[in-house]
Amino acid sequence: MKHGSLVLEKKEYVYIKSLLNVSEHTEEGKVQTSLDKFAEELKSAKILDEEQMLDDVIRLNTVVTIASGDVWEKTIQLVKPTEKDLKQNKVSILTPIGIALFGYALNDVVHWDLPGGRKEVKILKVTQKEGEESFSTLI
Repeated sequence: MKHGSLVLEKKEYVYIKSLLNVSEHTEEGKVQTSLDKFAEELKSAKILDEEQMLDDVIRLNTVVTIASGDVWEKTIQLVKPTEKDLKQNKVSILTPIGIALFGYALNDVVHWDLPGGRKEVKILKVTQKEGEESFSTLI
């Protein structure tokens, strides 16, 4: 892990914690396993103010390119659950891949249990969406 632990912006951290509280009774086993692992990782996360946030960290609305070895490469945007749209590659932060990536940084390698089994995913590119309202102004 590039920064030693997950890195989250303070308001996003509060939002994520509230989502986890609401989602803790999901019926989907793989999703619940991912949520539980993420909740455990949050205990040691670095929580920063907006102005301290690092540009290479994956957060809400970040566009990220990931790859699993030479098997596949994909670019997605992590969004709030209500904004997911798979046709536009907008993936909810509450999906197994969204949870796996959130708070990690450029060039990190993430090992996570995804629906297709345990995967090693490398973060190849991290782009903060320009021109969109920051998350802080939405809550």
